[in-house]
Amino acid sequence: MPSKGATLELAVLGLLQESPLHGYELRKRLNLLLGWTRLLSYGSLYPALKRMLRSGWINEVTTVSSSVSRRQRIVYQITPAGTEFFTTEITEAGPAAWEDESFNMRFAFFSRTDANVRMRILEGRRSRLQERLDRARSTRGGSDRYVTELQRHAIDSVEREVRWLTDLIEAERTAQDRTVADRAPDRGPLTSPPKTAVPNTAVPNTEIS
Repeated sequence: MPSKGATLELAVLGLLQESPLHGYELRKRLNLLLGWTRLLSYGSLYPALKRMLRSGWINEVTTVSSSVSRRQRIVYQITPAGTEFFTTEITEAGPAAWEDESFNMRFAFFSRTDANVRMRILEGRRSRLQERLDRARSTRGGSDRYVTELQRHAIDSVEREVRWLTDLIEAERTAQDRTVADRAPDRGPLTSPPKTAVPNTAVPNTEIS
């Protein structure tokens, strides 16, 4: 299972591919992107940035604000090594990509992944949730009203996501089929070949005098 820190680092690289960002803007965009139940704190963000600096995936650039104060601030930008790492990691479609936090982050960058990678991640996520749903249904029950309601709420939530994933998978398949059809050569309508005149080779009928 991928750590939350690894997911955060990959999300940072994805955002920095769009444009350099300073810490405040980066934190704001990460909170919108990841949708974690708890807001991302600077205490989590800056240690991750330090690790990425040591790895050579990002670098710091000091800029001067355009305000009256002319205050300096640090802007983070991705390096070629960071781009290479992000490109490699974002195409990973194994079980680690199906987990809750990792899936959300990867889904946010689906526009940068190949259609086959998207399909494997979507199908893997649906399979993982179906297993979770089967377990929850098998253990459902009990005499406590509130525990039962909590179980029902959890099952309803997973069922909704499974339906959502099924719709996405069907949409991906339709798009892939359309792409294949568009790439197929147009051979035109099937028609019979034109008829050619057959030369008259019969011996002429002549009379013997």
